[in-house]
Amino acid sequence: MHIDWIDTDPVTGEKRYVKAEKFARKWQFRVRFRRRYENWAEPEAVTRDMWETLLDALERRYPRREGVTDEDLKQVRAILAGLPEEGERPV
Repeated sequence: MHIDWIDTDPVTGEKRYVKAEKFARKWQFRVRFRRRYENWAEPEAVTRDMWETLLDALERRYPRREGVTDEDLKQVRAILAGLPEEGERPV
């Protein structure tokens, strides 16, 4: 399963394409700055905003039964619960 969206790079402020893909029960994020003619690359850091966007997309797909399971939602919520809030320093 994969989910795509467009957001802004927190470092450069440029528009970027983001893809979250679940394979073997693990979520991986990829980014690229051009729609075509550029390979997907791993982001320097996976931000809380990226996880929140992924959770929102999963929650919207869940009622329509588009391949999203209870386990997917539980897993992403657990990851978000373990991340520091915006502006907080990691422990």
